[in-house]
Amino acid sequence: MKARFFSIVLAVSLCAVMICGCGNTAGSTPQETAAEKAPDESTAETEETAAAEGADKTKEAAPSESAAAAETEAADNVADLIDSIYVQEWTPKTEEQCRAAKEAWDALSDEEKELVEGEYADPDYFGRDTGDASKDDPLNQDGIGENEILVVSFGTSFNDSRRATIGGIEKALAEAFPDWSVRRAFTSQIIMNHILARDGEKIDNVEQALKRAKDNGVKNLLIQPTHLMHGAEYDELTAAVEAHSGDFEKVMISEPLLGEASDDAAIVNDDKKAVAEAVTAEAVSLAGYESLDAAAKDGTAFVFIGHGTSHRARVAYDQMSTQMKELKYDNVFIGTVEGEPEDTECSNVIEAVKDKGYKKVILRPLMVVAGDHANNDMAGDEEDSWKNMFLSSGAFDSVDSQIAGLGEIPDIQKIYVSHASKAMEDARVSPSTEKEGGSAAALSDGTYEAVFKTDNSMFHVNEAYNDKGTLTVKDGKMTIHISLTSKNILELYPGLASDAEKSGDKTLKPTNDTVTYSDGTTEEVNGFDVPVPYLDKEFDLALLGKKGKWYDHKVKVSV
Repeated sequence: MKARFFSIVLAVSLCAVMICGCGNTAGSTPQETAAEKAPDESTAETEETAAAEGADKTKEAAPSESAAAAETEAADNVADLIDSIYVQEWTPKTEEQCRAAKEAWDALSDEEKELVEGEYADPDYFGRDTGDASKDDPLNQDGIGENEILVVSFGTSFNDSRRATIGGIEKALAEAFPDWSVRRAFTSQIIMNHILARDGEKIDNVEQALKRAKDNGVKNLLIQPTHLMHGAEYDELTAAVEAHSGDFEKVMISEPLLGEASDDAAIVNDDKKAVAEAVTAEAVSLAGYESLDAAAKDGTAFVFIGHGTSHRARVAYDQMSTQMKELKYDNVFIGTVEGEPEDTECSNVIEAVKDKGYKKVILRPLMVVAGDHANNDMAGDEEDSWKNMFLSSGAFDSVDSQIAGLGEIPDIQKIYVSHASKAMEDARVSPSTEKEGGSAAALSDGTYEAVFKTDNSMFHVNEAYNDKGTLTVKDGKMTIHISLTSKNILELYPGLASDAEKSGDKTLKPTNDTVTYSDGTTEEVNGFDVPVPYLDKEFDLALLGKKGKWYDHKVKVSV
């Protein structure tokens, strides 16, 4: 009985030891194990702090990710809005869409603006500074009058260049034809939308400009394109204008800058010669050389870069190359951004310049404006810009760029004026109206048949000439030669009779003219070369008769 009791006690003791020792480390007492399982107050606080910090970090991470997503979403929204107005079509919603895109852009932070990226959208769409648009006149005013010159350009969103180039041409035309209202239209709706969205400047497209002209009662409409050649843009413009020809009494479409088209690369004309001389002279002067020959001796070549086109008009670029050769401009080369025609592609031009041994290169656009192509494709920092391709060829010591459009060169502006005048002449529309009177700048240098009218039946052009004389325009001045009816008028004076008496030898002396009448008889009469201050407006012309007395008269010359 005692033995059995002892066995039970021993078994219970062993079980107790086993239960108490389960999980203990070697040498640990039950008390030490208990202490490990129940941390002291300091340890508990540490764990609570760590847990709290972990929770805080989790809370911080979540809002950060959420904010990044919001920034991306806001930037993507602006990109979508930009892409929606990057279209070649105007709709009733376009102005609202342009305004919404700008407002959304303005609401972005600087960091968000850098994230804007779409099919066409990027931070430069709104963020690039191209000058002050408020200095540019969109010429979209009403109150046009009966005569309008609509200057049609592809357009550019580079504000400073637009004002200097397209604006320069428009001002030259306005000065040359003071009695014609000059208005503007662009053909690229993408560019017009860009300007409207970014700067709030509204420029008419061709359809809008033609409607404006019709609504304002324009009778004589002259379209003056600023395009370089008879390319696709010119063809589209012609078609658009012809569709509205019934809205006006007379519609004239003037020549583009390089003049008449030809399919022969060897054929040039006076316009191409004038453009070649003007752009070369400007480039040479800006580069600091006294002449093109001086630049050549210094090892410098000039490369003029056009847009290029697959249209048959691309031959105009080869014609410009021909013109440079005819002028013996051996260090001038023609290239195109599009590489059409093929010989104008960048690598081919590089080889041509290299073969001639020139070590310095100056790039300049052969484009009316200095916009995206000039700033990026020609002079940009990208690897495929003309500047960097010339540099990476390793064949040249220096490659510089002149970022300036053709339209800002005064001699180029004169070509457009000449083209407008010729279009008016061909359509038998006077460059001036009776109200204002036109200047010599309205006509290019040359001779014209002109009507000479007076206020007295005893003072007129010989009937053999049907009241007409020969008007000569040279260097901005006009003179008309008239043959009178007899030798009774001894002298003329451009001004009042009272001033003629004091003028001394400044009066106009006669020429001895022989007039042939319709019956074959001839007669000698007095003729005069009369200065013409303006066209289609009366001016004073005093005459001296055989009695030795000066008489006041009013005369008017019309082309």
